[in-house]
Amino acid sequence: MQEYAGRHQIDLVKTYTDGGRSGLSFNGRSALQNLIADVQAATTEFSIILILDVTRWGRYQDVDESAYYEFICRKSGYDVQYVAEQFTNDGSLQSNLMKNIKRSMAGEYSRELSVKVFAGQCRLIEKGYRQGGPAGYGLRRQLIDEHGETKSELKRGEHKSLQTDRVILIPGPDEEIKNVRWMYSAFVDDYMQEKEIAANLNNRGILTDLGRPWTRGTVHEVLTNEKYIGNNVFNRTSFKLKQRHVVNPPEMWIRSDGVFKAIVEPRYYYEAQGIIRERCRKFTDEEMLTRLKTLHDKQGWLSGLVIDETEDMPSSSAYAHRFGSLIRAYQLIGFTPDRDYSYIETNKHLRQLYPEIVEDTITRIKELGGDVWREVGSDFLFINGELKISIVICRCQQTQAGSNRWKIHLDSSLMPDITIAVRMDADNKEALDYYILPALDIEDPKIRLAENNGIALDSYRFDDLEDFFSLTRREKIPEAA
Repeated sequence: MQEYAGRHQIDLVKTYTDGGRSGLSFNGRSALQNLIADVQAATTEFSIILILDVTRWGRYQDVDESAYYEFICRKSGYDVQYVAEQFTNDGSLQSNLMKNIKRSMAGEYSRELSVKVFAGQCRLIEKGYRQGGPAGYGLRRQLIDEHGETKSELKRGEHKSLQTDRVILIPGPDEEIKNVRWMYSAFVDDYMQEKEIAANLNNRGILTDLGRPWTRGTVHEVLTNEKYIGNNVFNRTSFKLKQRHVVNPPEMWIRSDGVFKAIVEPRYYYEAQGIIRERCRKFTDEEMLTRLKTLHDKQGWLSGLVIDETEDMPSSSAYAHRFGSLIRAYQLIGFTPDRDYSYIETNKHLRQLYPEIVEDTITRIKELGGDVWREVGSDFLFINGELKISIVICRCQQTQAGSNRWKIHLDSSLMPDITIAVRMDADNKEALDYYILPALDIEDPKIRLAENNGIALDSYRFDDLEDFFSLTRREKIPEAA
C-alpha cells in the first residue's frame, strides 16, 4: 500500500487496522467502525481511502453489506481506491461486476472454511481432545504433544503454541473437586435447589473459576455438563458464520465418552439429569392452572412460597413466566389475594436487575483500564485500590396524589466512599437516572427524593454513569505526559 501511494503521489496520513479480527461481522471491528464514523462526521484530513482489496471490507454472507460501507464513503465525498485489485474502481460496468464477484467469493471463502474447520474440530473431539473454552470449575486444561506425552498445564488465557499439540481435561485442585462432588450430592441426596447450593457456597466464601460469586446459572452449568464424568461433548450450540446462535438437538452433538478422568460418579450425574428433566417437563397452560387450582382448593390460599414448597408443582417463576405474572395466574383460577401483591413482582424484577447493573459497571471500568474487585457478601466494588463503591436501586413509589417518590438508604455502617443510587422509572422497569453521592457531602443516611429536589441534591444527578466511569480511567504515565 505504501508503494501504491508512492507511485500515485498520495500521502498516507492515517491507518485503520483491525488486526486479528473476524471479517464476518461489523461488530468487534473497531478500526472499521472508526473509519465509518470519521467519514460520516466529515472531520478527516484525507480525501482518498486506500483499501488493499475488496475482502478488506469483510467476508460477509450478505454481499450487500460490504457494498454498503463503500457506498457510505463514496457518498460522503471520499475516493475509494483498491490497491491489489486488477481493476480501477471508477464506477464502470466492469468495475461493478468485478466487485460483486469478489464480494461473493469472499463470503463463499468464509463458508467453505467454516465447513472445513468444523469437520476438523469434530474429528479432534472424537479423538478425545478439548476444543476451546475454559476448563471450568474443578477441572484444568493439560497440554500434550503429538505422542500423547504431558507437556504442561495451561493457565487461564494461555493457548498452545504448536499446531501438533493437543489439549485434554484433567482433575483440578482437590478442594474444587470436593466442592463439585458436594454440589451433586446436595442436589441429588439432599434435594437442594441450585439457588440454595449457590447461597451455601457463597456463605462459605467459595468463588467460581472466574473468581465470582456463585449463581443459580453457574451451579446449573456444573450439574448439567458431561465433562465432569469424563465425556467430551461438542456442538451443543452453534454460531456458524456469526449469523445467529442455535441450540442444537442432542442427535447433532459430537461426543466421545470416557476420554477424560471423571471427578463425579456417573450415578450422581444421571440422577441429577433425571431430576432436571422431570422438573423441566413441559406442562400445558391447562395442566399448570389445574395444578394451581388444586393446590388452592387444598390450602385455601396461595403464595409463591407455598407453590415452591409443594412437590410436583411447577415453580412460581414458571407461572410468572408463562402467564406474565403470578398475580395473573391467580386471576385465571379465580383467586384474589387479600392484599395487593404487585410489589412482589416489582421487587423480583429489581433483584434480577441489580446484578446486571453491577456486572455492567465492572465491565465498563475494566474497559477503561481501571481495576475493580467485588467483595463477596457486601457487593461493594473496590476500584483502583482507592474507592469503595456501593450501588443501590431505588424503587419508585406513588403517593395518593399521584406524585412519584424515591427513598435512598445509605449504608453508613460500612462507610462506602461513593454510593451510586439508581432511580427507577414510574413502572420500575428501567433506570430513570443516577445519583452519585459522595460520603463526604451526604450526612443523612436516609434521603427522600421527589421528581425535582433542588440544587442541593440534583447537582449529584446524572442521566448515565459515563462521568463516573471517566473518573476510574487509568493511563500510563508516559501516555499521560
